[in-house]
Amino acid sequence: MRFPRLTRFLGNPWVQDIALVAPFMIAGGFTLAYTLVRPGPVGPLSPALLLITSLPLVWRRRHPLAVAALVVALDVTGPLLTGPDSIYLGVQAMIALYSVGRYRAGRAVLFTGLAAGLAYATLVTIRDYDPARPLMVITAIVFSVLMPFFSLGIGQFVRLRGELKQRRQAEMREEAIRGERRRIARELHDVVAHHLSVINALVGGARTVLPPEPAEAREALEAAEQSARQALSEMRQLLQVLRADTADGPDAATGVGASRLPELIEKSGNASLRVHGEPVHLPTAIDHAVYRVVQEALTNTRKHAPGSRAGVRLAYLSQAVEVEVVDDGSPVKSAAAGSGFGLGGMAERVALCGGRLETGPRPRGGFRVYALLPLERA
Repeated sequence: MRFPRLTRFLGNPWVQDIALVAPFMIAGGFTLAYTLVRPGPVGPLSPALLLITSLPLVWRRRHPLAVAALVVALDVTGPLLTGPDSIYLGVQAMIALYSVGRYRAGRAVLFTGLAAGLAYATLVTIRDYDPARPLMVITAIVFSVLMPFFSLGIGQFVRLRGELKQRRQAEMREEAIRGERRRIARELHDVVAHHLSVINALVGGARTVLPPEPAEAREALEAAEQSARQALSEMRQLLQVLRADTADGPDAATGVGASRLPELIEKSGNASLRVHGEPVHLPTAIDHAVYRVVQEALTNTRKHAPGSRAGVRLAYLSQAVEVEVVDDGSPVKSAAAGSGFGLGGMAERVALCGGRLETGPRPRGGFRVYALLPLERA
């Protein structure tokens, strides 16, 4: 932008409202001065009312209900004072009613429309009712009642469109933030975690081939190997936090984990659980990954193979934990589960834990999800 200060100045609501009111004030002022200098058929009361009804529009954003009540009241009583040729549904009243729809919602808008419609219908009845032709006034009454709601409706439409635009922009910003967090997590996993794994392997290999003496060197290598493993574990937990969606919050706040699997299986109504090995305390990232893998697999089974049964196997190994979910759905329906976006998130979650994920249809029918998640040992 070449003139940022000018843009900010013109974008100020006070400046915009003053610019909106200025033409009415100038026209009313000149007309009032002319009628005072050279009296004619149009008296000074009509331009004076123009000035009085225009000035409150400056506060239409901050006090839309009060401004609308004042402007409509003056707009209704003005024709009774200035003569039958006055235009009682003026531009100022339409702007004031539009402002109510633009900056207010709910019952306030409805009651404002009803009150304004009743006021204008009363004015039309007083001014235009003819006992000889009583039906002719009905059209004018209907028009006078609908016009306030027309102005209010335009304001409501603009308000809702603005809110939807702001919501879309907020969602785009949040999605950009989540995407950047996932990108950082992938970079950390592919670079830092990889090098930590290599360092851990090299130090462990050096320790195994090192002679018993000197003991100081062996102890230093053992400490370095333990530090590398701890750093790798903490790095994977950090990656899990980075990957967590900001809308839902980290999984730590949701209470998910391997200990909640029986409850998840019971709620699914179409699965059974088998646990092999002695349960051990799992790192936070792996604990959450186990739960999410089973949850997503059962969701895919219900979605793509309704009515089928699923079996969940959780195995605690010495250096890893295995998760396997198989169902007996038809091959066609089960294969469709692999095309969803859920498996992509599942694979990314398992990869961030340094694990391996296998998904696909079974030769004898059904679908299989298998995850192997390594455990870091001191």
